[in-house]
Amino acid sequence: MFFAAYLADHKDDLKSTWKGFIKPFIWLIPPIFILVIFQDHLSASIVIIAVTSIMMLIAGTRLRDFLTLGVGAAGAGVGALVLMAQISGKGNFRFDRLTSFLDPWADQTGDGWQIIQSLYAIGSGGLFGAGLGNSKQKYLYLPFPHNDFIFAVLAEELGFVGCTVVILLFAIFIWRGILIAMKAPDTFGSLLAIGVTALIGIQVIINIAVVTNSMPVTGMPLPFFSYGGTALIILLASVGVLLNISRSMNKV
Repeated sequence: MFFAAYLADHKDDLKSTWKGFIKPFIWLIPPIFILVIFQDHLSASIVIIAVTSIMMLIAGTRLRDFLTLGVGAAGAGVGALVLMAQISGKGNFRFDRLTSFLDPWADQTGDGWQIIQSLYAIGSGGLFGAGLGNSKQKYLYLPFPHNDFIFAVLAEELGFVGCTVVILLFAIFIWRGILIAMKAPDTFGSLLAIGVTALIGIQVIINIAVVTNSMPVTGMPLPFFSYGGTALIILLASVGVLLNISRSMNKV
């Protein structure tokens, strides 16, 4: 909401490298610093950066700035994380996750255990699944079956068909969110709608990619499915805001 208001108020300055690219990202430094240094939560930082980047591009920030300064800043950030891990040891687990992503079978009872059990669950589901509630991998085999890896349990219980339905539902949600953003009555509403849609869509992509071993393991829940009352309340409130923008759109 803050970024939507900021970008809407400064939409005439977004073609400037300083006011349109560097200055908005300065606002991200405090929360990113807290998340990475004190919470060691890189995945949340990635989501925040991705959502704000999408909002900035939609608002009118030049793509050239992202391809030059943005790529350079991302490289510097990765280098800083590697240096921090080497000096203080903080974040070393990320190297283990990268190794297990490349070859989970190299350490089947260690770092590769989680993703291997996830793939077993997905493969066991077959076309139609074992039936709702009949997952076996969720019983002491698959870590965090109620949270980060709930999609693997869903795949085992509902199969390929069930997974396809869930993905299609998320795709419809994202498409409807984009339509709402396109038809919003003002710039603030449009940016807020695209921000809410991106927030949910990015989490869905990351979660499913992790569960299917398409990217390294990271702690990202599946919106509306993973355990967590606070997250569910925030997501439902965000969808409520999106619906309110849609209602305003219909009145125009």
